[in-house]
This record gives sequence, C-alpha cells and structure tokens, in this order.
Amino acid sequence: MDRDVERFRCLTRRTLVLGGLQLGLFGVLGARMYVLQVSERERYAMLAEENRINVRLIAPSRGTIVDRTGEPLAVNDQNFRVVMVAEQSGDVDTTLARLSDIVDLSDADIRRVLRDVERRPAFVPVNVIDNLNWRQVSRLEVNQPELPGLSIEVGELRRYPYVEATAHVLGYVGAVSENEMTGDPVLALPGFRIGKTGIEREYEHELRGEAGTSQVEVNAVGRVIRELARDEGLPGAQVQTTLDIGLQDYAQRRLAGEESASAVVMDIHTGEIFAMASHPSFDPNLFTTGIDSATWATLRDDPRGRLSNKTVNGQYAPGSTFKMLVALAGLESGVIGPNASVYCPGYLDLGNHRFHCWRHWGHGRLGLNQALAQSCDVFFYDIARRIGIDTIAEMASRFGIGAPVGIDLPHESTGLMPNRAWKERQFDRPWQQGETLVASIGQGYVLATPLQLCVMVARMVNGGRAVRPHLAMRVGGPDGAPVDPPAPDLGIDPLWLGEVTRGMIAVTSDPRGTARGAQIPEEGMQMGGKTGTSQVRRITMAERMTGIIPNDQRPWDDRDHALFVGFAPVDAPRYAVAVVVEHGGGGSAVAAPIARDLLWETQRRAPGRPLTPEQTVATPGLGPPTGEG
Repeated sequence: MDRDVERFRCLTRRTLVLGGLQLGLFGVLGARMYVLQVSERERYAMLAEENRINVRLIAPSRGTIVDRTGEPLAVNDQNFRVVMVAEQSGDVDTTLARLSDIVDLSDADIRRVLRDVERRPAFVPVNVIDNLNWRQVSRLEVNQPELPGLSIEVGELRRYPYVEATAHVLGYVGAVSENEMTGDPVLALPGFRIGKTGIEREYEHELRGEAGTSQVEVNAVGRVIRELARDEGLPGAQVQTTLDIGLQDYAQRRLAGEESASAVVMDIHTGEIFAMASHPSFDPNLFTTGIDSATWATLRDDPRGRLSNKTVNGQYAPGSTFKMLVALAGLESGVIGPNASVYCPGYLDLGNHRFHCWRHWGHGRLGLNQALAQSCDVFFYDIARRIGIDTIAEMASRFGIGAPVGIDLPHESTGLMPNRAWKERQFDRPWQQGETLVASIGQGYVLATPLQLCVMVARMVNGGRAVRPHLAMRVGGPDGAPVDPPAPDLGIDPLWLGEVTRGMIAVTSDPRGTARGAQIPEEGMQMGGKTGTSQVRRITMAERMTGIIPNDQRPWDDRDHALFVGFAPVDAPRYAVAVVVEHGGGGSAVAAPIARDLLWETQRRAPGRPLTPEQTVATPGLGPPTGEG
C-alpha cells in the first residue's frame, strides 16, 4: 500500500513538471506569436507584397588636407550625381537615350556606363554622370518615372582651392580602376574616388575613412520607399601638412618665369617641408570628375614635364653643388686638412687626358674656403684623385645622395651615386680614375633629385644629423601626434662640417664668391650656399679651341641646368633650399636669385615650431677661416 502511494506521488510530481514545461513552452510560443503578429505586424507587413529591405553602403566623407596653420588645401564640395542599377532599368540603352535628352551625356559617357554595367553585377549601382546643377536635378526629378533604375544621389566632389600651387604635392583623386579593386566593397560605389598621386595617394588609408550603411525599404521595381536606419560610418582623418601655403604659393609663382624648374624649402632640424614647387604645373581639379582623353594627352606629352613633381622625381647631375661632399670626404679621410691648398692653372692632366677647370685661365693657388667660394674644379679633381670614388660615394650616401631620403610621397626617385662595384655590375668594366675626377664635380654618372640636394645641405649645417624630410605634420586633426622622424648622428667631425659651411658662406659673402650678387641684403638674414651648373652634353675639344657656344645661343634642351643649394641665416642656420632650373644656364645668374628670394620670404614668414635645446646648437667652426693656402 505504501509502495503504491509512493508511486502515485512520483507520478504526480512528474506530471506537474512535464505540465509546467509544456505550459512554459506554449507561453514562449504564444509570446513570440504576439510579437510577430501584433508588436511587429507593420514591419512584416512591409516585407510582404514583394517589398524588401536593402542595405546600401554609404561612401565615407574623405578627410581634408590642410597646411600647417589649418588653411584648407583639399576640401569636399556637395556633388549631385546620377547612378543606375542595371537590373532595375530594363533596357539600359533605352534608359540612357532618354537620359541624354535631359542632361548632356556624351558618347564616351555612354560607352563607359555600358562597359561598367557589363563588368559589374546587375544589382551594383553604376555611376552615370557627376556634378549636376540644380536645374538638371529638377528636370531629372520631374522625369523620374520615365527613367527606371536611375536615381539621384548626393555625394562629395574633391576640390583643390590653390590649384596649380599644390598640384604636385597634394596630387589628385580619380575613379577606381580595375587593377585597383582590392575586394573592398566601398571601392565599387558609384563615383567613389581614391588618391592617385601625391599626399592623396600616400595617405589614402587615413583619408578614406570607413563606409557607413543605409537600410532602405524598396518596392518590387526597386524604388526606394523610405529609409529605415542609417549609420554614417567614419569620415577620413584630416592630414595636416608641414606646408606654409603662403610660401608654397610664392614659390610656385617665383618659378613661373622659367621654362621648367623646381624648388624645395625645409627645416634643417625637423625635416618639415615648408614649400615644394614644380613648374610648369596643372589643375588637379580636372581629374576630379574625369579628364577627357585630349586634355590628358596634352598634359602627359608636355615636353616640360607638366605632370611630374620634379623636386622628388627629377634626376639631375648635381654639378658643383656636389663639391662639398668631396671636401668632407677629403677632410675625414685625412687626405687634406683645413690649411690644404692647390694650384689651379686651369686644368689637371691625368695620363694623356686633360681635365679643364670652368675658368680656363685658372684660379691660381687657393685653399678649401676659396675653392668652394670660386668653385674651382681643379682643387676637387686633386682631392678626388687621391681619395678615390668609393670614399666619395660612401660620404655622399650618408648625406642622402643615391638612395631615397624617405619623403612621404609615392614614387620617390633614387638618384645615382656610382662606385667601383656599381660600374662592374652595370657595364662589366672596371672603374677609371678619370671617371672619379668627373664625378668629383658632380658630372658623369652622378644623379640627384632637388630634394636630395636640399637634404644634403640640411645635414651639413644642422651639426651632421641625418634629418629626414616629411610633409605630414600630424594625421587625425589637432589631437594627432606631430610627425618628427628621428635624426641619428652621421658621425662627421663638427670641425669638418664647419670648414665646409664657411666655404658655403663665402660663396655668397666673399667678393670672389660665385653667388656674391645674389646675397640677401637684410642684416641677420644672409644666406650661404653653393652654385652649380650641370652640363647636359659633352663639350668637345674642338669646341674648346674655337670657343664654347654660350647657353643663350643654344637650343633650349641643349643648355646647361642651373642649380643652387643654400641655407639661412648664416649665424644660426634653420632653413635649407634647393633650386634647379632645367636648361637655365648658370647657377649663379639664374638659380641663386630664386633661392635668395625663397630664403628671404621664408625668414620673413618664419614658419616652423619652436626648436628643442638640442636642435638650436649651431655648427662649430663658423668663425674666421683657419687658413688659406
């Protein structure tokens, strides 16, 4: 009896537990049915009757680019554009024909749209036309029922307010090409553009931002009924550059009087680039909406290199601006001392070859200071003959010649600093001593970019530190950390740097200096530097005998390049400059006055952040000459 009672009690408990579980399950189901049928009835009704929810990507707002003071250099304007979804358009050709009756749609535009429609999935929007005005938008809105699959979107259009002054540095944006597609869906958005050159390309990742999403209700024919939810994504970061736009604009205008030229001004301690100009230039806004083939061909084929940033990509024989490196190599190796002197009769004989000085009657006996001031070729022939090309090449590489200096721009040219091993690899022939003499005056195989020459000067007068140039001051707005690449010590004796620096000061200050006429007259702003003339053709012995044809009587592309590198002020160096005028003739008459004006304007504007105590240490040995032979 007790056993039966116990069994009954267990059965009762199990029944209650099972009943409770069943009741709970039905309760959950009932609650869910209530949510589906009552609470969210409208939502699911909307999904019925061939309605659907589409999630669309929203292109992020591209980050702006500003100068060091916050002045906008690259901004975004509102842009109305037409996009097409092929699967909703029916007959694409008919739709485009109707659109052509409303807005000016060229044959090239139609071919591009048809090509994009073929290459992309039918549900992916394709950009049809950009930069519509209000009148065009109004007409399209009125005719919307006759244009299935077409819709008007509001996007952004990149604009460069300073046009040619910043074209080479900032670069430009353009439509994403097939080989630039990385799988990132934002790249396939209609009208989306990425950086193609300059800062726009170098900082593409930071400037691009992150795409947002828009959840919209559309009907069976794809017409948007309403937007349900929106996530704007993250806009691109602001890139604040080191440029001083006033100085940048001045530099561009100062070069405009030449056929083809480039210039760069930088802080010798921090590496900040204050101005980087290349002439002739172009309008980067042409690329924003898509450049036509005729305009592109004109820019691309310009013999003056309109699209090239010559400061970073131009490679030139440095001429006599290279002589400071030969002097440093001679001093460090112990081949010459501060009091060394050489007699210059106007030439130096090596075997059965005669190497001429630019001053054919010679300079007489002179020491390092005057050799730099008067740019005596024979003095440096003599040093180079004794130390050899490998010693010169090692010194040049420490000062940035023959390798990229690390500027934050794409496609920096390397230049060329030859040595014995390079000659063997390149030509399978041994190096000749005569080639060393030619290299010692910056000719022969030696090539450098204007930026490399500016870095060379900066490292000479900043106490021998390997400063690296850069254009980004900070990325990410005011809270971004300033960019200052480390500048390790090059290991050059400051006394040798001082000897060479004094020679550069003599170039502009000594009565016999090659750039004496280009000195800055204002007290406390005087500059030092070095002129250079780079031959673009070999001068034959016959021409030397009959007389060398003056530059201004030769065809433009046969004239010598004119160069000048310099720094200011001489008592406490802060700014370095390099100027190259292609086929401009002599450096003292053409390039030096440009450099003077740039350094004068730079000091007047005084760009740059306060220096640290370590950066304000002046180069030793800038007192009176220790000796002249």
